[in-house]
Amino acid sequence: MEVGFKSDKGRMRNNNEDACFVLLKDNVYLVADGVGGGNAGEIASRTAVSEIASYIETNPIGQATNKYAVVNYLQDCLDKTNEKIFHQALKYEQNKGMATTLAVVYAKGGSAFIGNIGDSRVYLYRDGELVQLTEDHTYVNTLLRAGIISAEQARTDERKNMITKALGAEDTVEPDFYQVNIMEDDIFIICTDGLYDEVDSGEITDILREDLSMSDLCNKLIERANGNGGHDNITVICLRVTEEDIHE
Repeated sequence: MEVGFKSDKGRMRNNNEDACFVLLKDNVYLVADGVGGGNAGEIASRTAVSEIASYIETNPIGQATNKYAVVNYLQDCLDKTNEKIFHQALKYEQNKGMATTLAVVYAKGGSAFIGNIGDSRVYLYRDGELVQLTEDHTYVNTLLRAGIISAEQARTDERKNMITKALGAEDTVEPDFYQVNIMEDDIFIICTDGLYDEVDSGEITDILREDLSMSDLCNKLIERANGNGGHDNITVICLRVTEEDIHE
């Protein structure tokens, strides 16, 4: 897997409540976007990625040998991470209400396993086309799926970043899980809303067609997001599938 990653606080924020983590030997990639007052969002996102990394270190993910085992593994991992953040928020007054989104990609045996909670996204770029693989857990997306508002209204609705699910928000967590078969030269983009709120899918696709390295792609996407306003923190992981990943 060719990998690039970068996190930037954007142009309007004083601190960065996003976090990302790359576990190269395990082929696991994480992006989180914290919410909460003061430093609580930053604590939530960093707790999430560190807890997940620690869980994987203690319980090797490679022992999950089929898709059902992988989903069960990820659910257990996120259950324990959720419990940690939820109890930290209850224990410390300054952390009250903290939570975080999460998007995770795990590549193994010619497949990518994807989990998400909140509105951090995973995209797949293949054969010149960009597809959003994850579903946003937001109030506005719920209205859109119910046919109450249009796609155009959803793009401009002031409530579009009001999330309906997050790690640590409640005592239980219900992520979405997906599996896709991977092909050589597939590119996955894992990102927080600071990217796609500023750079629409057409612009992202145009940048992808420049055939940049994954590090340069991350830099270019964040540069464009900042150029378009940079109203939020921006975090991006870019992955290009290699021939070895198909047969691993």
